[in-house]
Amino acid sequence: MTGAQQTPVTKAAEARAHVHELLSAHRPHIDELSVIDALLVTSELVTNAQRHGDGLSGFSARIVADRLEVTVADGNRRQPATAVGREKYAVGGYGWPMIQQLTACVVVIPTPGGKAITVTIPLAFDRVSG
Repeated sequence: MTGAQQTPVTKAAEARAHVHELLSAHRPHIDELSVIDALLVTSELVTNAQRHGDGLSGFSARIVADRLEVTVADGNRRQPATAVGREKYAVGGYGWPMIQQLTACVVVIPTPGGKAITVTIPLAFDRVSG
């Protein structure tokens, strides 16, 4: 297990930087596509917390075996929504299906002040690590 501490993050860019640093330091090296997927999911979760969740209230990321576990907490109990079944080109709801597709597991847990979303992202490793 690597990097299990809570990280002070206020913006999606800070969350991406933290995850990138965590993944870059890992040995064996993590495959570039896994890194891209992890950064995309991280960015989307933090952005959703800011836009739809009444603000970001917590962030953590850690590597457990062959998966990255990211937790994002916000101040709203409302469950994430998708654009499915809504008016064509409606604003919002497109990132949640992407998060679900790129992750192995998604758990939404109510908290006293809102909710926490924990996702696990499968990691592939480079065949040749330096």
